[in-house]
Amino acid sequence: MFRERPQNQEEFPFLPDPDDPGHDPGFTPGQPPEKEPGNDPGRPGFPGPGDPEAPKRVQGQRKESMQALKELGTNVLPEIKSNIHCLTIVGQIEGHLVLPPQNKTTKYEHLLPQLVALEQSPEIEGVLVVLNTVGGDVEAGLAIAEMIAGLSKPTVSIVLGGGHSIGVPVAVSARYSFITHTASMTIHPIRLNGLIIGVPQTWEYLEKMQDRVVRFIVEHSRISEAAFREMMFRSGELARDIGTVLIGREAVECGLIDEVGSVGQAVKKLKDMIAEWKKNNEDYNVKI
Repeated sequence: MFRERPQNQEEFPFLPDPDDPGHDPGFTPGQPPEKEPGNDPGRPGFPGPGDPEAPKRVQGQRKESMQALKELGTNVLPEIKSNIHCLTIVGQIEGHLVLPPQNKTTKYEHLLPQLVALEQSPEIEGVLVVLNTVGGDVEAGLAIAEMIAGLSKPTVSIVLGGGHSIGVPVAVSARYSFITHTASMTIHPIRLNGLIIGVPQTWEYLEKMQDRVVRFIVEHSRISEAAFREMMFRSGELARDIGTVLIGREAVECGLIDEVGSVGQAVKKLKDMIAEWKKNNEDYNVKI
């Protein structure tokens, strides 16, 4: 393909053989071959972006979008700067014992630091607590309820689906509470799982724990202690158990929840409470 170079010829470039059928007469040794218009600079003969035969480039998605698609089922999340923080409590409230992996849980050690941060954050002016829980650990639920009740900022809770068992004190811990028409709340006595030591002190401890729950609910709602205990020990309504199931408006009529409504009403109420809170809180207005 290449002819033999003369003795005085440099090592490079080699001179192509003119008799070679593949030899380009316009080729100059030491110069790159001329590129055709539209060709990819790095790949001769490959159609470039301007060529109609060029393949369309597949645009990928950002890592954040793929993560949102995997975790939340959507690839576009609306981003909005809000002064309201949404605190969700779903599934079973996990306390001192780790529940099986197939259980949907809300870990109380995750919520307590969030509540402390919400109290300190100047950007957050109100907290919306969304509940759909079957209950769980009594002490963990009471700890969350006490933290929500102790916030100095306006708080509104809304029960969606269910706010059962220890979810009841969490629902009433906010300054104003909502429940949807189809949501339900189960009120029943405290129960223990696992090994129980059959001594009188065990039952006394259980009674004191139950009194704590009842006292908190009565102090943070409009229901009386006698009415709540009557619903707690009512028989015949729950299969193989004692207690009461309240659905939607029934929870409002007995004084446990403040109003029947959904997300729109809850957010509007919280905004009104924030406006009133800012109006009355002189320290906050001076800081702003």
